Amino acid sequence: MLEKIIQLSEVSLIDFLGAANSNFQLLVAAFPQTKLIARGEQLTVRGSDDQIALVEAIVNQCVQHLEKHHTLLPVHVKTYIDAVLNPTGEEVVTPWVDDKDVLLFGNKGLVIKVKTPNQRKLVEAAAKNDIVFAIGPAGTGKTYTAVALAVKALKNKEVKKIIITRPAVEAGENLGFLPGDLKEKIDPYLRPIYDALDDMIPAEKLKFYIENRTIEIAPLAYMRGRTLNKAFILLDEAQNTTSMQMKMFLTRMGIQSKIIITGDKSQVDLPKNQVSGLGESLHILKGINGISFVELDGSDVVRHKLVRAIIEAYEKKVS
Repeated sequence: MLEKIIQLSEVSLIDFLGAANSNFQLLVAAFPQTKLIARGEQLTVRGSDDQIALVEAIVNQCVQHLEKHHTLLPVHVKTYIDAVLNPTGEEVVTPWVDDKDVLLFGNKGLVIKVKTPNQRKLVEAAAKNDIVFAIGPAGTGKTYTAVALAVKALKNKEVKKIIITRPAVEAGENLGFLPGDLKEKIDPYLRPIYDALDDMIPAEKLKFYIENRTIEIAPLAYMRGRTLNKAFILLDEAQNTTSMQMKMFLTRMGIQSKIIITGDKSQVDLPKNQVSGLGESLHILKGINGISFVELDGSDVVRHKLVRAIIEAYEKKVS
């Protein structure tokens, strides 16, 4: 039995193997007489010379697909296996969602895409500007879209890390009375961020990213004194920043970084005598080249249909 080691250093092994090793299992099933071992940044193949050559041909096509599209699904692997084992002489065409609204492919082939015109405006604004404000009520997908853009930038190696932060203020809660340090107190309020990341990044890889600080999720106070280079930075719940906090946050921006700020002007939880840094920044920063403002509204709500009705009812009461 011969052995060959195929290097996979150009792509993520987790992406290559697929969710729950689904891609790898297809490869193993296609070659029952061959032993395949994936470890580190390499794939070890043991079998006959002919079988090894076939496996290598499929792996090379899968790697090329990953490099081009930044994702590899079981349907793609199956297409390459069929093409190599049952050649027709025709060009291989893999199933692919050719949709400009697709941001990335998440766990188990989940297609993550913009769903409304204003979400599309947010994506377009982020492509053209280094700082984008996304303003709108709950349920409009502003935070989810921003997280997807950050993950896409990381996968495409446009940035080296993702930093997600928010102020330590919450409606009806006094965080000072909660147990733990500031990060432990605020972590439960960051659950929507973790939920979004869970949709987009395999659990093992997400854990690795958080442990090695490729993805950093922290309270806004932890940003003070830092310069954030080559990072995609997201400030969530920005309506609860003070004027000084907003200025501090914006001036953390370093070289080759991008910032998206999300907030809802109707849900300010600051004391009545404090000005919201979000509302103030909308007036101060308008007209600066490289900064864009995107407004989302009830028409962008992608939760239960009642959420839109609730938002509209409250908007009527305020007006």
